[in-house]
Amino acid sequence: MQRISCYRFAEFRVQSSVRGSTVKETVKQKSKKFALRIVNLYRYLTGTHNEFVLSKQILRSGTSIGANIAEAVCGISGRDFLAKIYIALKEAEETLYWLDLLKDADFITEKMYKSLFRDCHDIAKMLNKTTRTMQDKLDNCTLHSEL
Repeated sequence: MQRISCYRFAEFRVQSSVRGSTVKETVKQKSKKFALRIVNLYRYLTGTHNEFVLSKQILRSGTSIGANIAEAVCGISGRDFLAKIYIALKEAEETLYWLDLLKDADFITEKMYKSLFRDCHDIAKMLNKTTRTMQDKLDNCTLHSEL
């Protein structure tokens, strides 16, 4: 099997509109911005609502997305890269669950929920596409090495 050394997210970009201009963000950049929003949410929940259980859960899962992406970028193999990206995807799905719960328990407003949900869902879609693309590349590498 062919070894793939270091992975970049140049091809996995999302376009978002900022004051009329188009800015391209990689999933790594987007997940870091999202992690900072989650840290602020944690501060809000613990400071305003004295909520320490759900806030700790969303802090853990919401910041773990970017941490796993950062680990994946220089994975030791294609399979290692794919495993870390898949973990990041699972953390994004868990974060969506905690957001739903916080909204349903009236800890966050509908507006806060929609904004955070949209960002997390966008990251999850990017990660899902990344896992599919990488799996296809790995399958092709395996196929070619077997020939």
